[in-house]
Amino acid sequence: MREPILVSACLLGLRTRYDGTTKRNATVLAWLEQQQLLPIPVCPEQLAGLPTPREQTRFASGDGQAVLTGTGAVEAVATGQPMTERFLHGARETLRIARLTGCRCALLKERSPSCGVHQIHRGMEMVTGVGVTAALLIAAGIAVQSETDLPPAG
Repeated sequence: MREPILVSACLLGLRTRYDGTTKRNATVLAWLEQQQLLPIPVCPEQLAGLPTPREQTRFASGDGQAVLTGTGAVEAVATGQPMTERFLHGARETLRIARLTGCRCALLKERSPSCGVHQIHRGMEMVTGVGVTAALLIAAGIAVQSETDLPPAG
């Protein structure tokens, strides 16, 4: 039986990104096959009830770890609408799926305000940090990596 792994749905080719597109990643698909893992697709923002397409979001302050401690904030880029609670809800639903499916690891989309593992957008800058879902999964003991951590396909 193949071990389950949470995977950002956009990396698998599903049109779940804020702009309704995909970030299908051949390296991710090849790695999952090579490792004989069972991908469990998740999109924390859709799990939060946000539509696709949806307004682009970024961190107004902090990162995912700061959001978990109540000191960070996520907001919609164009309108400034607070999105922190929605992102927390999506992160909790993603963790629920991890627990239901027995996932002990996750492969998430880098730079996403939900899924970023090493980098996120804060304001108009790319900075070191983690997304809200990545932070919650890490806090729950789930091993998290991004597509940038994988060896090149070949």
